[in-house]
Amino acid sequence: MQPPVPVLLVGLHGHGRHHLRALRAPVAAGLVRLVGVCDQRPPEPDDDLEGHGPLPFHTDLGEAIEATGAQITLVVTPIHTHLPLARVALEHGSHVLLEKPTTATLAEFEELTEIAERSGLACQIGFQSLGSQAVTEVRRMIADGTIGRLRGIGGQGTWVRTSTYYERAPWAGRRRLDGRDVVDGALTNPFAHAVATALAVADAGEQAPQSVELDLFHAHPIESDDTSCLRLRTAQGTTITVAVTLCAAHSEPPRLIVHGELGRIDLDYTLDRITVHRPGRAPATTTHPRTPLLENLVDHLRDGTPLIVPPAATRAFMHVLEAVRTAPDPAPLPGDHQEVTSTPEGTRRIIDGIDALIHRSSQTLSLFSELEPARYPAARSESATGS
Repeated sequence: MQPPVPVLLVGLHGHGRHHLRALRAPVAAGLVRLVGVCDQRPPEPDDDLEGHGPLPFHTDLGEAIEATGAQITLVVTPIHTHLPLARVALEHGSHVLLEKPTTATLAEFEELTEIAERSGLACQIGFQSLGSQAVTEVRRMIADGTIGRLRGIGGQGTWVRTSTYYERAPWAGRRRLDGRDVVDGALTNPFAHAVATALAVADAGEQAPQSVELDLFHAHPIESDDTSCLRLRTAQGTTITVAVTLCAAHSEPPRLIVHGELGRIDLDYTLDRITVHRPGRAPATTTHPRTPLLENLVDHLRDGTPLIVPPAATRAFMHVLEAVRTAPDPAPLPGDHQEVTSTPEGTRRIIDGIDALIHRSSQTLSLFSELEPARYPAARSESATGS
């Protein structure tokens, strides 16, 4: 049995706590060994680091890698820090598992790709849903003609986030911070998996889309979008729409709907669940296993198993992020179309009718501004991305 791979966690607070909990299983299995944590703010004296106990703490990433001998650096930090931290890790000889989205700009993505290739080290991007065999199965069904000719893919996401979500960090809900692009919008961060998974299902993740159309809005008093819709045409010509909100009446698992001439496939990507709908047949539901991206990265280092999400697999997604970044600032939604309430978790905003509108978008592959132009007027941004 091979010894566990030493792993360093960068980003101790916020989403880093989720990663600390997720690391318990591979540590217990002897797959990896958590050798330290790195952050600008130390843990509290009584912090047991989600069961990992006291660990060496560092504030400088380069020094941390040299001191711990980390073979894998797990970067769980704000979006605008992804490139500089990944660069330091790679330059110090450590492989990288980088939380999504890949970087804050397309130019930074190209730079990261070049640095990783030049280093000869592995860089895996943390789109966990792409490790699901459900994605592979849906692609197989499309190729086999299970639902006939593909008409398009519609994504829908209805979640609830209160003001506390945007107060958790200075970069939350920001398009820019201290002169740096952040691009923390609904499409590019909380629902980034919807976009990336739709592109993967269409087998279009590695190529720039032909075009991207955007309707970007916000109900919360933030810079970025919390309620948005995109429509893109992949390099192969497939239409994909993704409509999302963080101001829903009800939180539901996000879903991709693969529309075919002879039926449809629903992919609940957070649940690894597929349901096939065809006329004259009962819906058929299956659930599929998922390979954790850290486990896949370790297998890659040990026996050359291909990475599930190398940077190249996120190229199309990064073109979407770039379109969001360069679009006009999201338009505020009128307050008279919102229900605003105070809760123990902060101020909650519910946009009238948004849940139904998002479902209509994913069913019809339409933009908000096409379905309800009076409520969602021409805030749309269009871009041709090229290749």
